[in-house]
Amino acid sequence: MAPIRFPERGLYLITPDDGDSEALIARVQPVLPFAACLQYRRKRTDGARRRDEAERLRALCHHMGVCFIVNDDPALAREVHADGVHLGEHDGGIISARALLGPDRCIGVSCYDDAALARTATAAGADYVAFGALFPSSTKPGARHATPALFAETRGLGVPRVAIGGITPDNARIAVAADADLVAVIGGVFDAPDPVAAARTIAAAFD
Repeated sequence: MAPIRFPERGLYLITPDDGDSEALIARVQPVLPFAACLQYRRKRTDGARRRDEAERLRALCHHMGVCFIVNDDPALAREVHADGVHLGEHDGGIISARALLGPDRCIGVSCYDDAALARTATAAGADYVAFGALFPSSTKPGARHATPALFAETRGLGVPRVAIGGITPDNARIAVAADADLVAVIGGVFDAPDPVAAARTIAAAFD
């Protein structure tokens, strides 16, 4: 099963970590047409349910031509034929993930507020890097704060750079103007009064 390449620009949706499986799919499906990428991030459920949800979301993404990424778990990404995995600072190294997933799957790395970490990750084979929190985040209220200047500082990395943290329809254009290639969003879409309108507005920030 050939992977979908990680996008160069656009809305990077991340799944909310609440509700049952049917509710999750029902929340994702209407906003997925506006996404360039979807990350499955689910901390509070068991392994069998995570695999089932990941498989269903991967099928939905591939039907719509959207890149599908699994958060934190290279083994699950391999099991469900995801297009890649996203690694945080405690999720293992790029080299071991690459050995498990092979050369054609993408590996993203959280680099927080650290341009040097992004350079190290890229040199080790990361396909994209993420900086955040760019704005105060309800998902991770204690997250390190990344300034918009990081995107100018890392313009020559040669991989897409994702802005994350507190991004909403009201501030997405600030991230794009700062030279973020993608914006990663959870609550700014899924907790919005009208998630479809929110996803459409954020995606339009790249027009």
